[in-house]
Amino acid sequence: MSALSDPPTMAFLCRVDLQLSTGKLAVQCAHAAVESLQRAKKTHSRMVQRWNESASRKVCLAVEDEAELEHFLQLVQEASLPFAVVQDAGLTEVAPGTVTVLGVGPGPRHTMDSLFRNLQAYE
Repeated sequence: MSALSDPPTMAFLCRVDLQLSTGKLAVQCAHAAVESLQRAKKTHSRMVQRWNESASRKVCLAVEDEAELEHFLQLVQEASLPFAVVQDAGLTEVAPGTVTVLGVGPGPRHTMDSLFRNLQAYE
């Protein structure tokens, strides 16, 4: 497959149990994207370049709670993918230090799809 037909992916695993407002969730995903991309530039620079040159694919996925997010964090670490765990400052909707989103990638689409195949889109 060419890079264009198999673009790298960035994923955001968002906790459903927190019932964050749409705006709050968007900001948490933005934090995850920025931090994960900064890390990826240091460790996966070619993947970042491919991601920037393609569609910059992103997916927003639902995890039930912090325990499920932690499970996927372990898988991501084992796969040596760049990631960011977002902890909220606690100024609005949740308590300080609440883990809200796990941002992953950019990483190879096939790896990301394999890791997260059982997750549904966040709605």
